[in-house]
Amino acid sequence: MTTPAYSSELARLAALLADRTRAAFCLALLDGRAWTAGELAAYAQVAPSTASEHLTRLTDGGLLVERHQGRHRYVQLAGPRVAELLESLTAHLDPPAERPRGLRAVSASAALARGRTCYDHLAGRLGVTITDAMTGRGLLDQDGGFALTDAGRNWLTDRLGIEPATLSPGRRPQARACLDWTERRTHLAGTAGARLCDQLLARHWIRRIGTTRAVRLTPEGATALHDLLGIDGAAADLM
Repeated sequence: MTTPAYSSELARLAALLADRTRAAFCLALLDGRAWTAGELAAYAQVAPSTASEHLTRLTDGGLLVERHQGRHRYVQLAGPRVAELLESLTAHLDPPAERPRGLRAVSASAALARGRTCYDHLAGRLGVTITDAMTGRGLLDQDGGFALTDAGRNWLTDRLGIEPATLSPGRRPQARACLDWTERRTHLAGTAGARLCDQLLARHWIRRIGTTRAVRLTPEGATALHDLLGIDGAAADLM
């Protein structure tokens, strides 16, 4: 692709996100779930007709895909690369000048900062703490790039029971550094990050908080992470 073509495509992509409603839709969809147009309209506080127009632009632009189930139409992010793009862009923003107001808003903001899903992997303080602990124990190499070590692959398959085939790199890297927008540090993404998040949810070591993408470490999870990685969940304010 020539430089003029790159510039045109970059301008097109930027235009898709250069609207507050479309940006709000994309950030909401970072939870990895499929939403209906009505749900997104209510979330962004816009009319259903307005939501439909914006969703058409995002779908035509390749950031979202449609899913149909019966008479219902759902939309979700087109894939992990879109999620990683959104998270990385958000990490480069300055914190909002206006702080959340009200107990509910403050609590929701604190919960997202403590732990959340970034599409299909863990982010926030929980994600960064796990990444640091894996690095400290030689399971993840952040010096020679960002990759699982042999010990890390064995740890994921033997200790956590993750199928080795699901960790095979393909179009998506096995391990990738994702810049965390609240911690401003790196957390683990890629197939390894996704499978790790799946395991923690399946074992009820973390639980989702309501319908948001915030997650909380459970007492059972705190015990497991202490045994596996030496993490003190209470001291790290993960619970």
